[in-house]
Amino acid sequence: MSHEALARSLGFDPEALKAVRPKLQAFVDRGELAGMVALASRNGQVFYEEQIGWQDREAEKPMRPDSQFRIASMSKPVTSVLAMMLVEEGLIALEDPVTRWIPELADRQVLLDPAGPLDQTEPAHRDITVEDLLTHRSGLAYAPFSEGPIQAAYNAALGDPGINEKSVDEWLAGLGTLPLSCQPGHHFHYGHSTEVLGFLIGRVLGVSVREAMLEKVLHPLGMMDTDFWLPTDKLDRLAGLYAYQEGVDGLARVDIPVFEAPPEYTPAGGGLVSTAPDYHRFVRMLLNGGELDGVRLLKPETVELMLTNRLTPEQRKYQFAGMDLWTKSGFGLGLAITEDLTDNPYGYGEVGSFTWPGVFGTWWQADPANDMVMIFLIQHQVPVSANSGSTIATGRGAAGRKALPVFQQGIYGALDGAGR
Repeated sequence: MSHEALARSLGFDPEALKAVRPKLQAFVDRGELAGMVALASRNGQVFYEEQIGWQDREAEKPMRPDSQFRIASMSKPVTSVLAMMLVEEGLIALEDPVTRWIPELADRQVLLDPAGPLDQTEPAHRDITVEDLLTHRSGLAYAPFSEGPIQAAYNAALGDPGINEKSVDEWLAGLGTLPLSCQPGHHFHYGHSTEVLGFLIGRVLGVSVREAMLEKVLHPLGMMDTDFWLPTDKLDRLAGLYAYQEGVDGLARVDIPVFEAPPEYTPAGGGLVSTAPDYHRFVRMLLNGGELDGVRLLKPETVELMLTNRLTPEQRKYQFAGMDLWTKSGFGLGLAITEDLTDNPYGYGEVGSFTWPGVFGTWWQADPANDMVMIFLIQHQVPVSANSGSTIATGRGAAGRKALPVFQQGIYGALDGAGR
């Protein structure tokens, strides 16, 4: 069956879908984006696939269906699923203190002011728990999302959050020297929670988090193009990373080192490289209640738990990167859930849709009401700070965030009766 016939059978207007590509192509033609890969499916059937522009603009190498992307924080849901598998197996519990496996985080001090002096602290009221890591309520921070002296302290103690040659033990020891930015459990504060969760999983199982993820999640799902590094025979599929630069045709290449072998430090919160078809399999597993093609990773009730908001009404008042994100969506165990479609950053689809995107412009969404999966992958670096949310969404050089709604609106606009 052709894509056009399939789309019509699934309730989409093929002509409306055809109109999406030229609008996305315009971002490449204007020099705002190098290229992109977009995919959408309904009832598990892929009805929309586009590869637009360049995987490597300088070499004029086009995007391809299996182009590899640094998916950054799209790694977090994968790690969260792995953690919940261990919960089901009885190896960890949500209420467990992480110090049981990571003594480096015992006896925490907490900043009185998250942007204040490092020596003005108070003792943590309690230990960080596994649930705190899954919900980013641990008090652990990211340097780019922090303000004040703690930002430089993170950089000095940990180094680069993505490309890092430290051992796991060295990295955790460095993290253990830093105060928390808020009390454990107090509110959502984006940071290294999922990295710590990954290293905790490694210590529980006695293997690296990479080995655990390959064995328990990625390979069982047939995600053979997803890993924390790329072997030589896959490097020719790696999409180049670009950033907006005044006076350089809108884009400049950003060079990121690649490892010649799997590194010991594999950040489970942001280190995966993947493809649209691979990640589509992962999202379909979640949308199917934890199972795909006869392979069950989680019980349906566990997936439902992950998709249940954990933030209290008071915690919803705290901004994320300068945005009032939690007034329109909730956060469960590693996933954001749409609760109100009005002016919601994730406001395409129906209530109950869920996601967690990546900082380089990679995005996905599962819409249970329409049994739909949408994936949009680019490699576009934007400045990140504690209050950069609106800039990331609308500022100069934020073409990726402007192209995404074109894709979202185009797909839902072609769905009969949707038109969001």
